[in-house]
Amino acid sequence: MFERLAPAVRQYLLITGNYWAFTLTDGALRMLVVLHFHQLGYSPLQVALLFLFYEVFGVITNLVGGWLGARIGLNRTMNIGLAMQVVALSMLLVPATWLAVPWVMAAQALSGVAKDLNKMSAKSSIKLLVPGDAQAALFRWVALLTGSKNALKGVGFFLGGALLTMIGFRPAVAVMAVALAIVWLASIVFLRMELGRAKVKPKFHELMSKSRAINVLSAARLFLFGARDIWFVVALPVFLSESLGWDFWRVGGFLALWVIGYGAVQSIAPRLVGKRGDGVPNAHVAPAWAAALAVVPLAMAVLLANGLASPAVVLVVGLGLFGVLFAINSSLHSYMIVAHAAEDGVSLDVGFYYMANAMGRLIGTVLSGWIFQTWGLATCLAWSAAFVLVAAALSLALPRLPEAAAHMSIKENSGD
Repeated sequence: MFERLAPAVRQYLLITGNYWAFTLTDGALRMLVVLHFHQLGYSPLQVALLFLFYEVFGVITNLVGGWLGARIGLNRTMNIGLAMQVVALSMLLVPATWLAVPWVMAAQALSGVAKDLNKMSAKSSIKLLVPGDAQAALFRWVALLTGSKNALKGVGFFLGGALLTMIGFRPAVAVMAVALAIVWLASIVFLRMELGRAKVKPKFHELMSKSRAINVLSAARLFLFGARDIWFVVALPVFLSESLGWDFWRVGGFLALWVIGYGAVQSIAPRLVGKRGDGVPNAHVAPAWAAALAVVPLAMAVLLANGLASPAVVLVVGLGLFGVLFAINSSLHSYMIVAHAAEDGVSLDVGFYYMANAMGRLIGTVLSGWIFQTWGLATCLAWSAAFVLVAAALSLALPRLPEAAAHMSIKENSGD
């Protein structure tokens, strides 16, 4: 059955399967680290600092990884990412006395490199598997890849909390390392190695984007994802555990359901956004959806700060609304970067863009621990609203998509 599929579809399914497997371990590992080290007595800021190198090296990886993918092929960079995640997981299998902050930060740094190599490779590959005259299909494929990945990241959050409760930290990490090693070996066998190589090998000094559209979109992405992680990475799980008294199962389950729902909305975003008759979103929809998103964390901050409603109700309802609107914003951004990227050496533009994405996560992660520890969750949400408004303002400067599409020259990849 699998062999009867078109080569491009087979590659898409293999790339998506790799991405899914990686995402499960990435989500589970994040939840394991947050809950395990909070249980050990680490403060919110100390827990945030455990992810500092994860995000710092993500910034570097996206910038350098795009150049590397254009030179050696996207499937090779994807396989390198899988292998590095296996090593990162294995580093956490050492005796408990070795799990000092520097060692965990080093393992997280390696995991950050692995995650962004994998994501950059997957997102860039889709550009090369869709014909240039099929922009609506490109939007759907990118939305499906991104949405399914985030749904599985939510499953990973639940898996991390469940495994920590049932078998403990080290056995949970060991199970994930073995499973991902099997996926890595299968990927080496089945993925083609030439996908994504640039016809002209890019020079290292060409890493920075020269496209106005890519630069504007990257800046908007930085603030968009910073807005999410200001409350999501550390503040929310610690607040649920510490202030609301939720156990690991409930914390992991709630965050899992949120991310699963977020991923599901991303997958159907092409049906939800305002669009032209050809199925491609209009240029003005990005700032409009971002402005709508900013209202939610601002309202939540006001309600929590003034005690106008139960914190549990505010979080469950408010974060549900935030998840729907954020998913649509993220899906629009994911499509636009692929649509605006150049065909030859597509990973350079995509890598630069996701470098900004990683920088936003880095800023959001550090602020999440610091702001929550100093002022609380309501202030985290107020900062989130401010970041989204900046993203909306930047999106106003994006060029119209019809102009971008007119300059694209994507050719169908035949799989030969």
